[in-house]
Amino acid sequence: AARRKSNCVKEVEKLQEKRERRRIQQQELREKRAQEVDTTIPNYEIMYMIRDFRASLDYRPLTTADLIEEHKICVCVRKRPLNKKELAMKDLDVITIPSKDVVMVHEPKQKVDLTRYLENQTFRFDYAFDDSTANEMVYRFTARPLVETIFERGMATCFAYGQTGSGKTHTMGGDFSGKNQDCSKGIYALAARDVFLMLKKPNYRKLDLQVYATFFEIYSGKVFDLLNRKAKLRVLEDGKQQVQVVGLQEKDVKCTEDVLKLIEVGNSCRTSGQTSANAHSSRSHAVFQIILRRKGKMHGKFSLIDLAGNERGADTSSADRQTRLEGAEINKSLLALKECIRALGRNKPHTPFRASKLTQVLRDSFIGENSRTCMIATISPGMTSCENTLNTLRYANSPRSTSQPESSSGRERLCLHQHMETRIILNGWIPFNLVFNGHYVTQEEEVSPQLFTFHEAVSQLVEMEEQVLEDHRAVFQESIRWLEDEKVLLEMTEEVDYDVESYATQLEQILDQKIDILTELRDKVKSFRSTLQEEEQASKQINPKRPR
Repeated sequence: AARRKSNCVKEVEKLQEKRERRRIQQQELREKRAQEVDTTIPNYEIMYMIRDFRASLDYRPLTTADLIEEHKICVCVRKRPLNKKELAMKDLDVITIPSKDVVMVHEPKQKVDLTRYLENQTFRFDYAFDDSTANEMVYRFTARPLVETIFERGMATCFAYGQTGSGKTHTMGGDFSGKNQDCSKGIYALAARDVFLMLKKPNYRKLDLQVYATFFEIYSGKVFDLLNRKAKLRVLEDGKQQVQVVGLQEKDVKCTEDVLKLIEVGNSCRTSGQTSANAHSSRSHAVFQIILRRKGKMHGKFSLIDLAGNERGADTSSADRQTRLEGAEINKSLLALKECIRALGRNKPHTPFRASKLTQVLRDSFIGENSRTCMIATISPGMTSCENTLNTLRYANSPRSTSQPESSSGRERLCLHQHMETRIILNGWIPFNLVFNGHYVTQEEEVSPQLFTFHEAVSQLVEMEEQVLEDHRAVFQESIRWLEDEKVLLEMTEEVDYDVESYATQLEQILDQKIDILTELRDKVKSFRSTLQEEEQASKQINPKRPR
């Protein structure tokens, strides 16, 4: 007689049958998919993995019904839709925003056996805006709560950060159709609209406040007035340690239309001579300020900033000197900005605003009890931008110690930037680490010494350039005085009985002065030229080490 099977054996057989059925079902599903697959789509396996993952999510996007919370520092992320170029090349959307404060990045990875898989990284922010969100909605949760701050004698700052083409200028400046821009849809104009609405409230009307606007850009560490034919401006600190942008024009504005006209003037000035709008905007920081004055004195200020493209910080190895200097300056200013926001959030007694021109001109926005800041990190959804997107999210995550990225399993993961208090991660590697007493500090495993030498050469170059220009201006002014003195001398010689001794003595004095001053300037120019060569050599030696 056949032996009876034990319950244990029966259970094992059941499991085997289930496994076999599941294997057959999966095989059938794969075959069915293979028939449906559009083989013209690159990375179709990844596309199906993302689709399956999204199907398991519970979506609860941000709505107008959600509460607007009070934040001293508000950090949010905005995803744009895939653009025409990405759609044409059939790029995949690897960003998912399942709820009002969560951003997920589906990063494609490959195992040793070449099997492809997804690493789903989760980041949490104050707000997350998906690709269907309009500018008005973004404004409602970001800059709008800051408008009241400036009426309460406060300083507000709102800036857009992200890679070129991720939607910074669209968010701040308004909708683009080709080269035409509808300024009324941007945060600049929406903030101005609410400022004028608030002015009409009884408790603010009695203050008799005047509204002014300024618009300038910071390019390669230099400041240019966009409302005065791009005049170059000087940034100086006065005796009261207040930073003054000398010569910056403040325009009196009476209504939103006045502000729109100024934005148009500034934008046309900013993009002049460029083939496309973001070819230039990606290389400079644009700062639009709405200033409230009462009886001539500052009452409040709202600074709205469209930052340079963060991937530009990796241009330090370019063959073109101007591009290298741009990259180094962008690196320095973005790092300094992050540190100032962090100091503001932690109420630190010292704010390192002197580390860059950008933070210098925004100094009064980072000090004082009544200062509020909002960062809008803009990200591109395409798989080709995945590395830049992750770097943007890490940067945006770092000023807020309360917002830490989580792993796909839901546990909090210690990300790279948590270890690197004063480092900014750009383009996948750490360009440099700046300590705010002006010295660079290297760590062998992270930054190559050659890269360090380069950044020191750049800093020296920028300082020397300003000094040479200042001295040249002074010599030019002195030359005008010499010409006037020489003219008087020559007129004196036309007299019948002029004093030859006096003429010769005075001429000799003028010539001695000329020789001394021009020799000093020539020596400085020679030294400046040798610094230019040092920077050139240092840039050729760069061998950045990527973090392991």
